[in-house]
Amino acid sequence: MTKILDFHIKKLDSLKKYPDEIFFRGDVKLLNKPSISIVGTRRPINYTKQLCYELSSKLSQRGFCIVSGGAMGVDAIAHQGAGFDNTICVLANGLNIKYPKVNKNILNSIEKQGLLLSTYKDDFKATRYTFVHRNEIVVALSDILIIMQADENSGSIRSLEYALKMNKKVYTIAHRIEDNKGLIKYIKKGLIEVIYDIDEFVNSFKHQNLKQEDEVINYLKTKPTYEEALIKYNDKIFEYELNSIFKVENGVCVLL
Repeated sequence: MTKILDFHIKKLDSLKKYPDEIFFRGDVKLLNKPSISIVGTRRPINYTKQLCYELSSKLSQRGFCIVSGGAMGVDAIAHQGAGFDNTICVLANGLNIKYPKVNKNILNSIEKQGLLLSTYKDDFKATRYTFVHRNEIVVALSDILIIMQADENSGSIRSLEYALKMNKKVYTIAHRIEDNKGLIKYIKKGLIEVIYDIDEFVNSFKHQNLKQEDEVINYLKTKPTYEEALIKYNDKIFEYELNSIFKVENGVCVLL
């Protein structure tokens, strides 16, 4: 059921005009979490798909809520990588309309576990303008914007322009020139920073942003032995070790 948000979202003060109404379905507590917006082309190459999922997943494990626009391609992958319980999706239409239809299951899962937002009432159908406005809100909800891949004159370029006006840091991943044509001139000007190593980028963020509710993190804070941790959480421990969440010193797990 669609509800009207009854509190002010400070992050949206960077918008040209704060919305008269904001509608939601899902968990509004996600708005209180540190967040990173991830956007990009609706037609990503396989390389982009792989790195988008990896990046959104690892940032989510660090406690960042991933924000995107629910579109096909990069948006959908970013939501999936984050986990539906740790993502915010901003739509360009009423929340009772699941558009695009190909993402209906994803949007339903976000509604149940994460958060759907819109500035449009139920039954309102998206227009060219509302997609642009949606992009502005996606950018405003985070301090950082990651554009995974962008074509020239695409919606992602408009998102980049919003981010620059809002003085937000913008990143993209390392690509072959022909696969990221829309961003090349901005990279040359130093307006976009290129991510060459996913783990190095993720590890650059302070660990105080880790999920507070993560029981594995809370367990690791007790400094169990590596063997004890493996017995208790098995695959999770391998995953967290791989993502540099902790290290092993003298047989003991130590958070980084």
